[in-house]
Amino acid sequence: MPTTLTQSPAAAVLDRLFTAAWQDDLRDHPGLDFDTATAQERADALHDVYMPVSPRGGELLYSLVRTSRPRTVVEFGTSYGISTLYLAAAVTDNGFGHVHTTELSAAKVAAAGANLAEAGLAGVVTILPGDALRTLAGVPGPVDLVLLDGWKDLCLPVLRLLEPRLRPGALVVADDTTFPGMAGYLAYVRAPGNGYVSVDFPVDDGMELSCWSPATAIQ
Repeated sequence: MPTTLTQSPAAAVLDRLFTAAWQDDLRDHPGLDFDTATAQERADALHDVYMPVSPRGGELLYSLVRTSRPRTVVEFGTSYGISTLYLAAAVTDNGFGHVHTTELSAAKVAAAGANLAEAGLAGVVTILPGDALRTLAGVPGPVDLVLLDGWKDLCLPVLRLLEPRLRPGALVVADDTTFPGMAGYLAYVRAPGNGYVSVDFPVDDGMELSCWSPATAIQ
């Protein structure tokens, strides 16, 4: 069994996906108004856009999962499965654990499933198609690690949905924290009394690493 990400079959799949994702910078969707579009409308309009975690961010995710050894991982925002591949490779190399991930775009659900199968990692991942605020409601706890990488206005509602099932000491990772839409989320996890010990991690577009410490939460 592989012991590092570079030895995993996922490495070749990740290389292919990142090569394709870097072409997204050349694309434009002038007909999409993010201020008025629903989450489903955004997902459908951007079905061909990868929106990946950065390579360094992905390597951080892999290392965090290898170190924390979670049994239950929840991801908000599958897209083409790049971040999911890092999570799945890590739980596979740990020898236990399962990733529950969610995606609104039917096209991306199919593509992510194919990418995970190509990497030999489909068996440790469940892709939940549809609205995360509904699909993640059924994921059993305790949840050991969460990655929030979906629509930024939904990251805080998804976290609040999962909060009752977080294991004390659970790690919550939020991507793209330099985006304006993450301001409310950051204010919440950084506020004394909400139950998190939180720190910014300087990768592309920013990541916030938050440890759930319910003893510090104000009831």
